[in-house]
Amino acid sequence: MATTSIRENLLQVQERIFAAARRAGRRGEEITLIGVSKTHPAEAIREAFEAGLRHFGENRVQEWEGKQGGIQDLSATWHLIGHLQSNKAAKAAKLFHAIDSVDDFPLAERLDRARGEIGASAKLRVLIEVHIAKEETKTGVGAEELPELVEKVARLPMLELAGLMCIPPFAENAGEARPYFSRLRELRDDLAKRLGRALPVLSMGMSHDFEVAIEEGATEVRVGTALFGTRGAVRVAQ
Repeated sequence: MATTSIRENLLQVQERIFAAARRAGRRGEEITLIGVSKTHPAEAIREAFEAGLRHFGENRVQEWEGKQGGIQDLSATWHLIGHLQSNKAAKAAKLFHAIDSVDDFPLAERLDRARGEIGASAKLRVLIEVHIAKEETKTGVGAEELPELVEKVARLPMLELAGLMCIPPFAENAGEARPYFSRLRELRDDLAKRLGRALPVLSMGMSHDFEVAIEEGATEVRVGTALFGTRGAVRVAQ
């Protein structure tokens, strides 16, 4: 199979984002593309940045620590999108601009406290991960406990609660994810009314289903394979 470059892949993904947005009567500029760079080297991140990508998502604190040294000069936004253990919260609060997978209040408290301890001038952006389909292998807060968690996190002084995130069950037919994306949007809308303030971010949709997610209101999509390929399947510029 012929390899493609990250730049070529990025252009294709951006075209698909704009097409999905048009179908939904939205503007493509409303959608933030987060390149899921987990397991990929710093060189791949640099190539994606040079091609125009500005948001990157990592799954593990330790992996990001190991490769950030080679790309510290990049003016990018770094998201932690994987499950975060409480004992790594302090380190994550220093290393990332956004934690997109908060799923309980003790974790949020640790992030808030750590952000204050490092004397950060800006709040740490966080999203609440919702356990949208109750799969045993997935993390997140259940819909029943979500309102209480959101109200408590919204009061923490060093965190900026921006919205919700979910990972629906994988299905070969991307359309099967639509009800889960629609449900997350409904939950967000209800919470915004309850809080009396906007929760602008809906992070949902990955390489195989991000177009459906955009049609259902996603403001951020997390794309890895369609951008970076599997290891060895994409050319990295030398």
